Amino acid sequence: MREWWVQVGLLVVPLLAAYLHIPPPQLSPALHSWKSSGKFFTYKGLRIFYQDSVGVVGSPEIVVLLHGFPTSSYDWYKIWEGLTLRFHRVIALDFLGFGFSDKPRPHHYSIFEQASIVEALLRHLGLQNRRVNLLSHDYGDIVAQELLYRYKQNRSGRLTIKSLCLSNGGIFPETHRPLLLQKLLKDGGLLSPILTRLMNFFVFSRGLLEYINQRKKFRRRWVGALASVTVPIHFIYGPLDPVNPYPEFLELYRKTLPRSTVSILDDHISHYPQLEDPMGFLNAYMGFINSF
Repeated sequence: MREWWVQVGLLVVPLLAAYLHIPPPQLSPALHSWKSSGKFFTYKGLRIFYQDSVGVVGSPEIVVLLHGFPTSSYDWYKIWEGLTLRFHRVIALDFLGFGFSDKPRPHHYSIFEQASIVEALLRHLGLQNRRVNLLSHDYGDIVAQELLYRYKQNRSGRLTIKSLCLSNGGIFPETHRPLLLQKLLKDGGLLSPILTRLMNFFVFSRGLLEYINQRKKFRRRWVGALASVTVPIHFIYGPLDPVNPYPEFLELYRKTLPRSTVSILDDHISHYPQLEDPMGFLNAYMGFINSF
């Protein structure tokens, strides 16, 4: 109970700031650099930001990075250079409603649309017929599951997936523990519009948080895709994650997906392993990629 009130208390100051119209902070030099080095493409009239770096010359390998909620492709910046030393193309996007991509409002945000945007980006880059490695985190894990389901159905125009590496995503609704802020935004009520105003660029709009409900509704489709495909699957796990708690999450994961391999990082690593332990995360991923 005490922890709950502490979290509520921590919301009071920024809520007041929002209503006093304090402008959002300006972009840091690092974010300015990230934006200027990226590009945009258009999906159904909406601008989508992406990064596309050329790495190892002569390698056919492509990795596509799918970020989590409520952040952006910048989540991958600490391991970006390391990935370019292994892959010929390293590609990441800001999902619609996130980062530097457009944030239409009102809009019905969905995992299905985000997956279609990933497919459209690969077509835009002329890579629609190439085998790709997917590396995802959190919200991106769910998008990856939808892409995997489409790949399993052998539908034309879908990605050809060579491998999938997930990380700290709530792929099982029954073990997912959304933070207080996520609960308030998802369930609505008087605080929901206040919190929406609080977040820069409306990233935390209620529509975006519908993915929590979508994950429950389409659990059979998305978890079933993981359990039934033959592509190599790996999971990188920060065990101190409050959203996907240890050991409940890991026990269910191993029971449901016995074919998948798992890397458990140090005990102090939490929900953002690629930022908290970039070297450990990169080593775990490279170990997986080099195993097949």
